[in-house]
Amino acid sequence: MHKGVIAEDEKLLRDELAALLAKTWPELEVVAQCDDGASALEAIAQYQPDVAFLDIRMPGLTGMEVATAAAEASPKTQVVFVTAYDQYAIDAFNRGAVDYLLKPIAADRLAATVQRLKSRATPGADPQGLATVLDELRARLGPAPGSAPLAWITASVGKETRLIMVDDVAYFQADSKYTVVMTAEGEALIRKPIRDLLESLDPDMFKQIHRSTIVNMKAIAAVTRDDQGRGTLRLKNRPETLPVSLTFMPLFRNM
Repeated sequence: MHKGVIAEDEKLLRDELAALLAKTWPELEVVAQCDDGASALEAIAQYQPDVAFLDIRMPGLTGMEVATAAAEASPKTQVVFVTAYDQYAIDAFNRGAVDYLLKPIAADRLAATVQRLKSRATPGADPQGLATVLDELRARLGPAPGSAPLAWITASVGKETRLIMVDDVAYFQADSKYTVVMTAEGEALIRKPIRDLLESLDPDMFKQIHRSTIVNMKAIAAVTRDDQGRGTLRLKNRPETLPVSLTFMPLFRNM
């Protein structure tokens, strides 16, 4: 029995792919269906699947970022990108490091992809090949389409409601029904769930370092690693440090 992970933020498309896989590849056990990049990366690290189907555009971590980190978290996992845009299906996909599926997913195309996955002599993506594909994709895709990133938020500090510029936020942290907003001045609360925040923040500036924490990359002073590879972020304008989940550490490789 082979194991697979599906990461797609639209439930109907996620269910459709799972149903098609059940028919096309009955030996594949879908061990996790995820609706955002962070949960997909955690599932890949936990289950070490044979294959991961990753939507290129997801809240928080993109499919490309998940693939980058997954190459270390689960080296044997083969990557299949799922995209709605034909222009994204560039020649880079055909170099063997990754495959792709276009939305809406056609059964015959999925069948051909499954055959390629099964026939590869050595499971798992070639790290150099994957890195080349991801670099080319980033260069061609550019910023995600849609509305402009969130510029400011209103948050509660005691009985007072304050206007906070997003650029001034050091990090966001989930806290029960609220999300804590930390700035150099202190703590505020908003009712918006952290997952909803991910969809409206600039993905180049704000990154998840943990399922419950989003950090402003501009607020980071330094990253340290312990002997086990776990990370800690030191902030420029806050005294506390932030732990980085081991699964997310590859995202900070260049810092």
